[in-house]
Amino acid sequence: MKKIIFFLFLSSLLTIPARAQKKSYQGGEWFKFRIHYGWFNASYATLETKSETFESKKVYHVIGKGKSTGLLDVFFKVDDNYETYIEQDTDLPLKFVRDINEGGHTKNKIIYFDQASNKAKVKNLENNKEETFSTKSNVQDMLSVFYYLRNKIDIDNLKKGDEIFVDLFFDNENYKFKTVFLGHEVLKTKFGKINSLKFRPYVQADRIFKEEESLTFWVSNDENKIPLKIKADLAVGSLEADLEAFKGLAHPFKVIVD
Repeated sequence: MKKIIFFLFLSSLLTIPARAQKKSYQGGEWFKFRIHYGWFNASYATLETKSETFESKKVYHVIGKGKSTGLLDVFFKVDDNYETYIEQDTDLPLKFVRDINEGGHTKNKIIYFDQASNKAKVKNLENNKEETFSTKSNVQDMLSVFYYLRNKIDIDNLKKGDEIFVDLFFDNENYKFKTVFLGHEVLKTKFGKINSLKFRPYVQADRIFKEEESLTFWVSNDENKIPLKIKADLAVGSLEADLEAFKGLAHPFKVIVD
């Protein structure tokens, strides 16, 4: 189950083609997701956005938390905390925090980004080690990339088969993720039927994922572009995450009325 529950949710957020336009989110936004394995509730995850100041810059401080529940909490305890500080003017991260415990597998790191110099200083709080790495220009972290891309969606010009590549720095390495737009879909949710955009981020086929095309992701087809659903085909079954609750959206949220 390592890297499946909250890490899976975050990695699946690399999914949206880009164009500059007005903000799709604001301070005070909050999401809650139910992550389940079949009928079995495995975990809950939340994403919260706060307007703050960091290093004299206006930022959005985004806090993501994932926590196991029920039987999973007995056999495989998950307690994950992810944070990012996104400069409001550039949509680029200045600081990223990863503090996780997944079944005894722990990591506690802080990344400070120097976007002007394309550098990332990584502090490992578990062994008190500090290293500096080169990054790509305008690099994103695992959490900030979702908010960056939400602001860049071009709903009017999306075409089935469109691809996007995103430069990401995570866990001391640079990554380039590929995602494909699969088309429009009316998605059934607990809130009703919602017009959505469907994407497929490509992942590495390994002992967790069946193949590169194992992830599917839906976001609302409106100015919010909120995450609605994630589905992962794993080597041992299928894992899903569904939006359970939300508040503080920047724009109206539309539900189809039959």
